[in-house]
Amino acid sequence: MIKVEGLSKIYGEHIAVDDISFEVKEGHIYGFLGPNGAGKSTTMNIITGYISPSAGTVEVNGYVMGKDTLKAKKSIGYLPEIPPLYPDMNVKEYLTFVAKIKGVEKDKRAEEIERVMKATDILDMSGRLIKHLSKGYKQRVGIAQAILGSPKVIILDEPTVGLDPEQIIEVRNLIKSLKGDHTVILSSHILSEISATCDEVLMIANGRMIACDTTENLLKNHKNAKTIKINVKGDKEKIEEVLKSIDSLEDVKFIEDKGESCLFEVTCDPAKDVREEVSFALSDARLLILEMSEETSTLEDIYLTLVKEADEAYEAELKAISEGADLDEVFADKDEEKAEEKAEEADSDEEDEETAVKEAEETIEEKAEESDSDSKEE
Repeated sequence: MIKVEGLSKIYGEHIAVDDISFEVKEGHIYGFLGPNGAGKSTTMNIITGYISPSAGTVEVNGYVMGKDTLKAKKSIGYLPEIPPLYPDMNVKEYLTFVAKIKGVEKDKRAEEIERVMKATDILDMSGRLIKHLSKGYKQRVGIAQAILGSPKVIILDEPTVGLDPEQIIEVRNLIKSLKGDHTVILSSHILSEISATCDEVLMIANGRMIACDTTENLLKNHKNAKTIKINVKGDKEKIEEVLKSIDSLEDVKFIEDKGESCLFEVTCDPAKDVREEVSFALSDARLLILEMSEETSTLEDIYLTLVKEADEAYEAELKAISEGADLDEVFADKDEEKAEEKAEEADSDEEDEETAVKEAEETIEEKAEESDSDSKEE
């Protein structure tokens, strides 16, 4: 549906978007996540054809921006961060104006305008001046103009910024309702927004793509360590000594003195279950566990880790360049890292496929055994 390859945008000495590539599948909702100034809005403006890239290509619904620009733009409905509304028009007048600009056939305009007003729940506001609408309803009108004409792709830049909690929920539900009929890219720097609305996540930092995957895969593939919180009754020093003597624990950290008990946080290999070993070790030392709970990684943890790693890599590159490093060597290392990442992703996909095949074979064998057992009983 959307294919972005080697996209870059440079303003003077500032690189706003730095060689990013990704693909967006039809009928899904994608979250475009990154800190302020990461390059999200610039990337969206390039995808929509609002600005041209310094390098790279964008293909939308089979049409390449810059070659088949008008056809590509007809496939896109766009809501920028500030909705493009005319305050002195009423809602119906404004949508009629947009329908004319989008080239909606005259005999189909009334039907199409009614359709998008129903979809965004603004039929009751059709005769009201836009300047008299609440911010939530203005966002609804902005989304209505974006989906007018049934474009294949809907791009929404920070659609809930400045809204109150009730309005945010309303707009989220509206965005979810677009799934299937439209492919949606939703830009935000709010993690809860992305996790509550989107199927897949695109993460960007310093103008570079740092992740592109489902939330589920991000949680699975970036879980570097398992964290367990343990509340133990007893002396802090004695508890710490016992925990540090357990080889399976990679790190032991004191969190809080709770009076009769102490709260510790330990980390270990995510593939290991160390709870039994910890329980026995503390029990042998006559220390009572009051509570033990595993802390699961969240999208926020992964996001902060990836952004931090990206910032460190970016700063290291700038330092190397300022110290006179060969630019070809710097970018050769960067290309090598990308190649290694792709190879790791391919290996992971192959392992998942092998696991699925093995599970299917085991299921078939089980059913065959059940069938044989049933035949013998008969």
